[in-house]
Amino acid sequence: MNWKELFPQFEPELVAVIENQAISKTFSAGTVIMRTGQFIKSTVLVLKGSIKIYRENEEGGEFLMYFLGPGQACAISMICAIQSQTSEVTAVAEEETEVIMIPMQLMDTLMNKYKSWYQFVIQTYRGRFDELLQVVDNIAFRNMDERLEFYLKRHVDKSGKRNIELSHQQIADDLNSSREVISRLLKKMEQRKMVSLHRNMIEWID
Repeated sequence: MNWKELFPQFEPELVAVIENQAISKTFSAGTVIMRTGQFIKSTVLVLKGSIKIYRENEEGGEFLMYFLGPGQACAISMICAIQSQTSEVTAVAEEETEVIMIPMQLMDTLMNKYKSWYQFVIQTYRGRFDELLQVVDNIAFRNMDERLEFYLKRHVDKSGKRNIELSHQQIADDLNSSREVISRLLKKMEQRKMVSLHRNMIEWID
């Protein structure tokens, strides 16, 4: 698919600038694209694959914030790039992921000159904010079994795939739980015919 089809809202002049000055790059699964504390040198537009955005504490614990898929961008990197701030999140490629990297130096120009880019940044930030509100509600008001179901549904919705290629330990890390708890809850979901469990893969049925 032509990358322009993923971002049809971009005006022709903006498309030309991106094609002339941005860089295309492919990250293999597991590659750290952005680290906590790192100065943002560019923002990314996702063309293919999936990127996991999460917070990390001093002990190495992870808190999943959201996933990015084709046609999306990281709102946090956009804001940090504009304000020349360091990142407060880590971004990792969940699978082989193709992106367009837009240099930080372009951000002011794009924001001031191209209305479609300005609207895209605002819409992206609003979308991520709404998603984070869902995550907060999920943590504050749901039990772990409900959180797990929410997590799996979100993964399926973002990837468009019913097969979730994650180990029980990876899910436990994302949900700040233990592998034993996640395995037990997944077994209950399998008994309810919501999922089918395989080695390092969960098939979403419900």
